[in-house]
Amino acid sequence: MTRRVWLALAAQIHQEIRKLADQAPLRLRFQGGDIGQWQQQFSGKLRELLGRHEPPADWETLEERVVDAPDHQRRELLLHAAGCRDLPVHLLIPRNAGRRPGILALHGHGPFGHDAVAGVAKSPDDYGLQLVRRGYVVAAPCLTPFGRRLDDPKAYRGEDPCAVTFIRLQLLGKVLIAENLRDALWSLAALSRHPRVDPERIGCVGLSYGGRMTMLTTALEPKIRVAVISGALNVMQERVQGRYSCGAQVIPGLLEYGDVPEIASLIAPRPCLWEVGNQDSLMVKDQIGPALERMRRAWSAYGAVDRLQTDFFEGRHQWHGTVAYPLLEKVLQP
Repeated sequence: MTRRVWLALAAQIHQEIRKLADQAPLRLRFQGGDIGQWQQQFSGKLRELLGRHEPPADWETLEERVVDAPDHQRRELLLHAAGCRDLPVHLLIPRNAGRRPGILALHGHGPFGHDAVAGVAKSPDDYGLQLVRRGYVVAAPCLTPFGRRLDDPKAYRGEDPCAVTFIRLQLLGKVLIAENLRDALWSLAALSRHPRVDPERIGCVGLSYGGRMTMLTTALEPKIRVAVISGALNVMQERVQGRYSCGAQVIPGLLEYGDVPEIASLIAPRPCLWEVGNQDSLMVKDQIGPALERMRRAWSAYGAVDRLQTDFFEGRHQWHGTVAYPLLEKVLQP
């Protein structure tokens, strides 16, 4: 076999995947009609694809440390329940008195996990810290496999921990993104039960993978009144055409029925803001318009297209906040 023939054969699987992705059925896209009925149908299929993701009904909260700052208090918690991995959560509580709205702040990729969001690790994307300073009670959980929930990084020998963890959990009948969805919902339940929090005023925000999880969590939890999704306006149909490995974002079988726009459309008619940096290399610009158009169909069906907002800003893959903070204030009234 010549090298030319060998290379041609080796490229076949890559080209086949690209073709299949391009022709993905997306059979449950919203084409108009009864939006409530469509949401019920698509959310049912999405839950089926995810598998089990319900948070525990009861748990024990262990307080590991309390850190006092001039304007807020950080309580470093560990949520413990039978059958679940212990969940680290930073709970940020403002000094101002009374019941406050709550924010679930979800982190992106990186070695610091929820420490970056809460301001424990120095990061420009410390939106959890910024939000507690604006009067919100903030819960920032550590997702898997990041921060404290990543075992020895050297053991992966340069491989993507998201991909490795996804494969190992799949063999056990579990989906990594569903595990993180459970932990986001668990954190949300703990936040809602806190005596300083008004459970009727809850929002969710996140950057990058945190944006992806904000979308998914808000889509499947109607108690969340507003979502800010930053650095995540891309579609899996586009991602899988490349040599994609982030198992933390994979929902097996999703493209048979829909994609990111369909999941996001489950948020309608609630307010939802997408932040996009014009220099964000992770966003494929020619995919943004069509994705937003598919979402607009859902908000338009409710007569609420003005609640689907975008913030295209000068910047890279980062949290912006310029439109987000006023929107959160308008909806949640801290």
